[in-house]
Amino acid sequence: MHYLGYNLAPMRLLVQVVKEASVTNKERLLGKIDQGILILFGVGVDDTPQDCEWLAEKMANLRILPDGDGKMNLSIKDTGGQVLIVSQFTLYADCTQGRRPSFISAAPPPQAKELYEQFIAAMKARVPVVQTGNFGDLMQVSLINDGPLTFILDSPTHSN
Repeated sequence: MHYLGYNLAPMRLLVQVVKEASVTNKERLLGKIDQGILILFGVGVDDTPQDCEWLAEKMANLRILPDGDGKMNLSIKDTGGQVLIVSQFTLYADCTQGRRPSFISAAPPPQAKELYEQFIAAMKARVPVVQTGNFGDLMQVSLINDGPLTFILDSPTHSN
């Protein structure tokens, strides 16, 4: 949905710095990382492959990891850390009306899956260790948040 040239459903990442994280489905391990970043990945109805590239570049170079002095001064590329990416359409839940969330801003599954796979490929081109969940599966995510440090990143037309 566009309003005066603005994308009302930006690609959205919920990013957590973790000591470890894993994702399973029916007790089958899908992906696991040690020290690194867990990315919950959501796709909006108007998102494009350019959003994937922009967010992958931003994510690989975002200085949110501690240096030797404990200051957030290093990126996942700098540290050689690991990334776990899990699709999560509920990042688009609109709970402002009624008692049930609306997901009208979330991309339909075929579009979301294509962009999820493009984002994974873009991250793999930038970071050596990338693990994933399975798109569309009901999954269990386990993590130990480090800090705790949690960030929300939207595609460029909606960055605050």
